[in-house]
Amino acid sequence: MPIKKILNSIEKSRRKKAVIRRILNSKQNNIGVSNIHRLDTTNIGDYYCAPHHYFKELQNTGLDIFDYKKQDDEVRSNFVEKTCNNSLIIGGGGLLNRGGFKRQMKLFESLTETPKKIVLWGVGHNEKHPKTYGKVKNYNVDVNKFGMAGTRDKNMPGEYVPCVSCMHSLFDQTYTETQEIGVIFHKDTVKKDKIVSQFKDYPSTSNTTNLKEIIEFIGASKCIITDSYHAMYWGILLEKKVVVIPNSSKFYDFHKQPVFSTFNDAIKDSKKAESYSGVLDECREINQNFANKTFDYLNL
Repeated sequence: MPIKKILNSIEKSRRKKAVIRRILNSKQNNIGVSNIHRLDTTNIGDYYCAPHHYFKELQNTGLDIFDYKKQDDEVRSNFVEKTCNNSLIIGGGGLLNRGGFKRQMKLFESLTETPKKIVLWGVGHNEKHPKTYGKVKNYNVDVNKFGMAGTRDKNMPGEYVPCVSCMHSLFDQTYTETQEIGVIFHKDTVKKDKIVSQFKDYPSTSNTTNLKEIIEFIGASKCIITDSYHAMYWGILLEKKVVVIPNSSKFYDFHKQPVFSTFNDAIKDSKKAESYSGVLDECREINQNFANKTFDYLNL
């Protein structure tokens, strides 16, 4: 490994540890609220899976969970200030059982020992090794320590709360089906020409596009093939048949199951898929009820 890359890694680790130490050594307050998640504008699932997009009580409260490691001193200081001074809503997204979020989630778990009010909203496990797929039994934090814990994994600890992106108004539109199969690639997969070329005869897009375009694409499809969690979820909400090529444990605990397949067999396996009715209304009702309890708990 080049010496520059080693030095950058050491410096990044130092920044992370310093921010966590500052937070743990600071007084904790509950003045206002911050909604911490992976606020990534290049991944529409990560971006839209947080409740600050859908409830007026949470407008302008979004905070990126990766800000604690940024080079910019002001960005890191803002993360420290908001984490210490605000009540916190963590989620949604696959923030549990994932190395890149472990330090932050352990930090939030530690803060439950203080007067800090912390709500988990629609978080779920996200283990990358295939041997864990469909077999995850525990989270890497104790969700029962948090003031409220809404988790998107049906059979895991916490109150079942599916992704809050179901609240988006785009799901209220009517869409006309014009294609039998639509393929939606994860932002990493769309860079792999060999995989993309396997589906050259089918309409395709990726989760790097904007939300309106991807929902319209799903709406126009009778069946969705995807390796994106939120494309799976939104397809089920829109009562589409869904085939998933899993790249993480996160696909296995939604309460309505897709057909699991591989890139080689997905087209063939699309004949096995079925659609579900009423899931959108169910997910919205759960999230609205959880919102009411959360706003009461946080005095919003």
